Amino acid sequence: MERDGYVDFLRAWAIVLVVVGHWVITGLVRHPDGTLGAPELLATVPWTQWLTLGFQIMPLFFLAGGHAAAGSWERARARGGSAAGWVGRRAVRLLLPVGAYCGLVLTGLGVASLAGVDRGTLALVGWAMAMQFWFLPVYLLLSALTPVLYAAHRRWGVWVPVGMGVVAVGVSWGTASGIGAGADLGAGSLSVADAFGSLNYVLVWGVVYQLGFCWGDRLLGGRPWVGGALTLGGGAAFAALVGAGPFPVSLILVTGQDPSNTNPPSAAMLAWSVGQVGLALLAAPAVRRWLERERVWRGVGRLGGLSMTLYLWHMLPVLVVAAAFYLPGLAPRPAFGSAAWWAWRVPWLVVLGAVLAGVVRALMPLERLLASVGGRLRPDARLRPGLRVWAGIAAAVPSLAYFAGHGFAPGGRLSLPAVLGLAVGTALVVASGPGRGPGGEQGPDTARAADGRDCGRAAPGGGAVAVAGAREEVGGGVVTASGARVQPGDGPGRLLVPARSSARGPWRLPAPAKRSGDGALAAADARAELGEGSVAASGAREKLGDGSVAAARAREEFGDGALAAACAQAGPDDGSVTAGGAGPG
Repeated sequence: MERDGYVDFLRAWAIVLVVVGHWVITGLVRHPDGTLGAPELLATVPWTQWLTLGFQIMPLFFLAGGHAAAGSWERARARGGSAAGWVGRRAVRLLLPVGAYCGLVLTGLGVASLAGVDRGTLALVGWAMAMQFWFLPVYLLLSALTPVLYAAHRRWGVWVPVGMGVVAVGVSWGTASGIGAGADLGAGSLSVADAFGSLNYVLVWGVVYQLGFCWGDRLLGGRPWVGGALTLGGGAAFAALVGAGPFPVSLILVTGQDPSNTNPPSAAMLAWSVGQVGLALLAAPAVRRWLERERVWRGVGRLGGLSMTLYLWHMLPVLVVAAAFYLPGLAPRPAFGSAAWWAWRVPWLVVLGAVLAGVVRALMPLERLLASVGGRLRPDARLRPGLRVWAGIAAAVPSLAYFAGHGFAPGGRLSLPAVLGLAVGTALVVASGPGRGPGGEQGPDTARAADGRDCGRAAPGGGAVAVAGAREEVGGGVVTASGARVQPGDGPGRLLVPARSSARGPWRLPAPAKRSGDGALAAADARAELGEGSVAASGAREKLGDGSVAAARAREEFGDGALAAACAQAGPDDGSVTAGGAGPG
């Protein structure tokens, strides 16, 4: 299964709309006593609930995630990888940035609490910084279930999401009808109705995830009429469930609204998700042609590289603007939801975007550090039986779910059990079987440099991509490494991965390159993330004068297959570059 650039576009598009949507519906009000409030727009101005039909775009993220995960797991199986190793690697990629984010936010809240900030403000800030967390435990759980879900897909195909959808509709109607209401589990902290309804977090979003499997195997995309049928069927079902059924139109949680379409996901959310999948299939040919433009594809690559950062940190600018303009009384104060208030949404979005750009830039060193640490601590692909991976995910998922439902500081107090659960879960996954980097124990796939030195270890499994003997022609400025090349000529070059034409469009990754001296290529601290994979080149070094290129600790991941270049060394005579440590991610 080859990679589809349209999948990366869907991820980037989903993240952009999530960020903009959260900013649009977030409004601040300064009370006469100087305190700040954040009225709930969807509850205060009910017509705005219709806006959620455009901003609830996360079904596309699950669709793209299923598509990418299917190809990644398929390649890992072909290399002899284990389920625990594959799941652990993906869990590390998610939990490390999430853990760093939580650590920084919780530290800030703790300092604010010691400084005497009132509990109401702490609760509001903690809620704002965790409002996007609902997605993380669901996605982590589906990633952990991928080997089982994909095995079912290989056997029953489209009947798997159909069956899951039928069960999800039954759960949704049961929850809306009040099944289990009034009955508690254990000490009464969780009702039977809540436990029953929570099944739909896996079932509803799992349907879309499984449709990503089907799309990747061309069980959907190869038939033009399928997109139209899904769009019309999903849209009609949503209209019926909202118009004649018990479900509201809002696709985002509204306080006091029962039943809700998101907490847990309802039959109406399922219908809208199916319709959205159909629209994605219908739009695919036109968007793929648009993505063939180099500038567009570069923009998609940059957004993909920032996707996790944008998703986690996009509410911090709201707090910055609140402190800078609303607390001092400098911000305009039109009536909440009035025409003037909506007119001020434009500069509001512009200012938040500028602040977020500064936040992202400030976080770059942390991002590079996490990428480096993650590359060194990922579980081995052959990890067996991987009990720490499963235990770590079991500890992390409930903690993430708690933060999503209650915020970081419910009632102005930090939840020690949730903090410890996430910390222990992340530590268990990271410690489950760290891959050995340069200088570590060698296996049969160890690569060696030109002078015979051990230069890192290719991850086992037979699927390693070794970049050895790559040669730079000094006069022409061409670097060839496993098919990648820099176009000769004056000015900046382009690093191209040869396109693969198919019914699903080309796959190309243009990346910035710099030419100087006699045509050497330098790539320093560049990073782009495509879907589940990332391209990282850190610590790369250019040797001027002899045209050689030395790249140290460079790492490229496509899906779950990594291209690692560690301890690269330029050949002494012909300008060749040998890079060891290549292996699957």
